Amino acid sequence: MKFSKIMLAAAGLLLATTLMAQNKKSFTLDDLMWGGSNYWNLQPKNIYTAWWGDRLLQTDADDVQTFYNEKGKAEKPAVLFTEADVNACLNQEQQGKVYNLMNARFPYADSTLVFLQTGKVNLLYNWKEKQIAWNSPRMAGSSHHDFCFASRQEAYVKDWNLYITTQDGRTLQVSKDGSRELQYGCSVHRDEFGIYKGTFWSPDGKKLAFYRMDQSMGTDFPLVNNEGRIATLAPEKYPMAGMTSHKVTVGIYDTESGATIYLKAGDPTDRYFTNIAWAPDAQKIYVIEVPRSQDKAELVAYDAATGNRLGVLYTETHKRYVEPMNPIVFLPWDASKFIYQSRRDGYNHLYLFDANGKELQQLTQGNFEVIDLIGFNEKTKSVIFQANAESPICHNLYSVEVKSGKRTLLDNGEGVHSAKLSATGRYLCDTWRAPELYRQIDLVNTATTAKVTLNKADTPWGDFNVPQISSGTIKAADGTTDLYYRMVKPLDFNPNKKYPAVVYVYGGPHAHLVNASWNYAARPWEIYMAQKGYLIFVVDNRGSQYRGMEFESCTHRQLGVLEMQDQMKGVEYLKSLPYVDSNRLGVHGWSFGGFMTTNLMCSYPEVFKVGVAGGPVIDWKLYEVMYGERYMDTPEENPEGYKNSNLLEKAGNLKGRLQIIVGYNDPTCVLQHSLSFLRAAADAGTQPDYFVYPGQGHNMVGKDMVHLHERITRYFDDYLK
Repeated sequence: MKFSKIMLAAAGLLLATTLMAQNKKSFTLDDLMWGGSNYWNLQPKNIYTAWWGDRLLQTDADDVQTFYNEKGKAEKPAVLFTEADVNACLNQEQQGKVYNLMNARFPYADSTLVFLQTGKVNLLYNWKEKQIAWNSPRMAGSSHHDFCFASRQEAYVKDWNLYITTQDGRTLQVSKDGSRELQYGCSVHRDEFGIYKGTFWSPDGKKLAFYRMDQSMGTDFPLVNNEGRIATLAPEKYPMAGMTSHKVTVGIYDTESGATIYLKAGDPTDRYFTNIAWAPDAQKIYVIEVPRSQDKAELVAYDAATGNRLGVLYTETHKRYVEPMNPIVFLPWDASKFIYQSRRDGYNHLYLFDANGKELQQLTQGNFEVIDLIGFNEKTKSVIFQANAESPICHNLYSVEVKSGKRTLLDNGEGVHSAKLSATGRYLCDTWRAPELYRQIDLVNTATTAKVTLNKADTPWGDFNVPQISSGTIKAADGTTDLYYRMVKPLDFNPNKKYPAVVYVYGGPHAHLVNASWNYAARPWEIYMAQKGYLIFVVDNRGSQYRGMEFESCTHRQLGVLEMQDQMKGVEYLKSLPYVDSNRLGVHGWSFGGFMTTNLMCSYPEVFKVGVAGGPVIDWKLYEVMYGERYMDTPEENPEGYKNSNLLEKAGNLKGRLQIIVGYNDPTCVLQHSLSFLRAAADAGTQPDYFVYPGQGHNMVGKDMVHLHERITRYFDDYLK
């Protein structure tokens, strides 16, 4: 009788659970994908904040309110100013309109000025006096804007020339011979080495360092703009591995004298000028210089007034490659010392140097990577940084005292954290996620680690059926290295059933797919596929990021080899699971993941039945100089490596269904890759499928994101289910 009651209760619970699941919604791609019509409706309300000195303000679309004071205590909410207040002071016909205040910035801790922008002007609004304190025009048709709060000047690029708008509204033209071949103030070296911009203001805002890139000797790749009735050429300068690359020089413009000097660095041929930094007194400028071989990095000091080369402060070499990603940073309380980031002991760490280049101390050490130097607590004389010391899949926040080297964990040691630091470094605004936590925002005292929760957002998917998502480790092909995986099981998972499985793969440098964020960083498409009855499996193989130099660089000169070996260890694990149908395995990836997908389909044709490769690299000889030569050397130096990684050689091995998808105007992985594979497949008698998005680049944007993932899903439905 007792057993019967237990069984009856269990049956009732199962029925209730089933009914609850039945009452929940199913996702559409419009719900899940950025660009979908319902995507933003499923995002929980966020709070937006900005630091005013050590005071935290809450910024919203319509107003800015008090939030937490400089002592870390909650303030009574009070509106400081509104969007309407600002717009009432503007001549909107001449100066434009401010549409929201979420990106308001408060650059001066001792004044009630807020920096805002319209489409026509930069402005400082004094909310206490309810008036525009200053404004300056923004040039129509310009790009690459770089505003300096110290001097209230803005650098920008128009028609490839560099300009500056001064505090009093004058226009200074820095260059006059700009063209597509000769660019000023733009990002260079194909955005490698951490480069993301082309202008660098001195601390006092009186001088502007800038890149000048001569591409005239480079080869044009003939991209085509087909939006009009008559298609027009839109060529991209694209130096391929082993070919002639562009030449870069670094200039310095003096806004007071109007004079321009160039750093006397010597012949720029086959050299990379990276990670530009100013001395605190603006008397010197520092550049980390890398030869084309990328096996050496030199920190070089220059005189900012004359451009004279003062000397090499530090040199680092490696038999594979050296990849500086961060400029030096001077201590705010001691202008005679700076921090340099290096992987010389196998992991990215912080090193303290004096201004003459003498190493004083290694500030961080251990088998973990410093991910970001966030800033400083000037009172405790500590460095605030982000690292994965707790786990390879966590990103946590730390401080380290410069004098003692004592390291302190500032958060809970879980999840993935990012932070905005207050002016003095006393507080962090910490936004973090964990596998079962969508988002939480905490205010953290960097001296005491005391925390206050500002906002906690529950899952936005409470009304939907969500699959089981888990993470774990498997051994790499070397038998010793742990690899982290993510598994998304089919909705309503039944361990007694057999399911088709899709391996989602990237596998290349500067990226990883599995971390301790919400749902272990599962992509929305994975959720959608699980809803349709697929098991999704993701593993970060050797060659991916944040696991140290050896883990990342062991693939040097042989891209695709060790990566595939590790992915096949993942497949081996999948096949060991009783609920995975080994006869229905698929693979999908984009960019480097497209290369991996195509490679796996052609290298293991008996294993993978279906693949979808997006924007794939096919032949590394056709990829760009900086990235390609770092990981493969030149085709002349490494002919065997290039041959073994050339998927044109494997096109005849294709047996399953492979769909290649590309953006027609892709400037990163140009069409020559996919077209050459189609040619090789036709010659070999194999039958890949092909889809092109006109007008799109390397990644799809807008509504095409929804269309793309519907197409990918349909392909697996047609051939894998």
